[in-house]
Order: sequence, then structure tokens, then C-alpha cells
Amino acid sequence: MAGPDGGDGGHGAHVMFKASHNVKDLRNILTQIRGSDGVNGRNKDCHGKNADHEIIEVPVGTIIRNNKGVIVGDLSREDLMFVAARGGAGGKGNHFFLSETNQAPKICQRGAVGEHIEYVLEVKSMAHIGLIGFPNAGKSTLLRAISRASPKIAPYPFTTLKPQLGTVEYDDYEQITVADLPGLIPDSHKNKGLGIQFLKHAERCLALIFVVDISLPKPWKTISTLQFELSQFSEDLAKRPKIIIANKVDILENKENIDILRQETEMKVIPLSAKLGTNVREFLSEIRKIYDENKEIEE
Repeated sequence: MAGPDGGDGGHGAHVMFKASHNVKDLRNILTQIRGSDGVNGRNKDCHGKNADHEIIEVPVGTIIRNNKGVIVGDLSREDLMFVAARGGAGGKGNHFFLSETNQAPKICQRGAVGEHIEYVLEVKSMAHIGLIGFPNAGKSTLLRAISRASPKIAPYPFTTLKPQLGTVEYDDYEQITVADLPGLIPDSHKNKGLGIQFLKHAERCLALIFVVDISLPKPWKTISTLQFELSQFSEDLAKRPKIIIANKVDILENKENIDILRQETEMKVIPLSAKLGTNVREFLSEIRKIYDENKEIEE
């Protein structure tokens, strides 16, 4: 007899991903995440409470792809958020339908169903400079020589199974992050070896450093293979600034390999011994130049 007094239902929670430096990987992400329901409306015009959004922290650098493989979210900076699935809107109580022509509505509206969507999450390295090359080229040793990073070093392929990051700090307090990326092998773009995992990490780097074992026969063929793998995976990746580190000059019997390598490529070649520290200062100076020329892209 008092008339319609049904309150509206509360909205369901959105599911959102938030970039945070507090987490380093995706191991704690559930395969199925569900937002909470809103609270039902009640009589006496009591509206239901909206559900608190489900916010999941993911590492900075997380890429979000839909089920077709298309990138739909790129959480490249701290606190960036991506709405993965929207919660359903709350239904309307009978009081909502009150009008001059309908003083006693006997209808209400059921709340909407929230979105059901599938995604694939990936974390890409956030380094400025990426060290790439064949297994055992000396990338991990080089990273140790220029930073405080402690990557695993051993004389067998694929010692590095995931990117190892090190930070180089210059006299003006500028910091450049360098990544030792998993070893590349022929047909990596076809997902052989660590394949696609490696190349996806390389996509994040402003510039790439080819690390070559100069003591091997015909090391210039390594450069051709690296260039080919990059171009097959991404034309944009193949166009990134690059230099060549001719590593292991401490065990090189003659300098002929270095001279031929310089003739075979247009890229700058720096002879270096990561083990003994030979020419490491020149290398650090060169990557600083590359960083200064390309840091606006990052920003």
C-alpha cells in the first residue's frame, strides 16, 4: 500500500590488470579470474553496493593479447591499468520504473551478465640494450663485466634461460639497463631452441648488441644469421640500432677475423674481451651514445 520501494542492484566488479614494480613475474596469476557480484537491491529503496573492482598487479612490461594473438594492452609504465573484463551493470528495482502513468509498477530488471574474455599475458624485458648472439658467445660474462648482475655462466648451450638484467651507472648518474638475452640459434623465428621467447624479449630493447665469438672460424656468418632471424620475426626489430662486439680477443691468434668482419658489415665493430675487460670502456661509451640518441623513443 505504500507504493513501489525496490532499490537497484549494485554493479559487478571489473577485472583489471595494473603494472607494478612490486611483482616480477606472472607466476601468481590465476588461470581464471572472476570479479565479485554487486549486492542485491532491497525494499525501502535500498540500493545494493557496487562490488570492489578486482585489480591484479602484473610486472611492468606486461603485454596483453586477445585469443587471436593481437596485442590489446601494453603496460609499459608503472601504474598503467588495463580493463580486462567489465562487470555486469546492476539491475533496476521497481521504484526505477515509477512514472506519472504507472504509479505502481510491478516489474524490475535483472542485472546484466559481466564479460567473459580470454587473454594471453606476456612479460617482456624492459632493458634499454639487449645482448644477443649464439650460445656461449660470452654475453653473460660481458654483463658481469659492466654491471653487478650475476648471470649463470657455464660452457654449454642455453645457460641463460630467461633474460638477466644489469644496470650500468654513469658519472652523471644516468642509468642504462642491459639485458643478457637467451642464446639465439638458426630458425629461432620458427620457435626452435628458445626461439620466440627470445625474440619477444628483444622487442622491448632500444638497441641491440650482437656479441660474437671472434675466435671461431668465419664469425661474420653469425652476424648474417642473427640479422636474418631478426628480420623474419619483425622488420621493425631488424631496424633497431646495432653494434657488434667481437668478443674473446684474448684467445684470438691473429686479427684477420676482425678485419674481415669489419669488411663484411656496415655496423660498428668493437674488439673486446669480457673476461679480461679489454675495451670495455669503449663499449660503455658507445652504448651511452646509442641511449642518448634513442631515449626519446622510450619516453
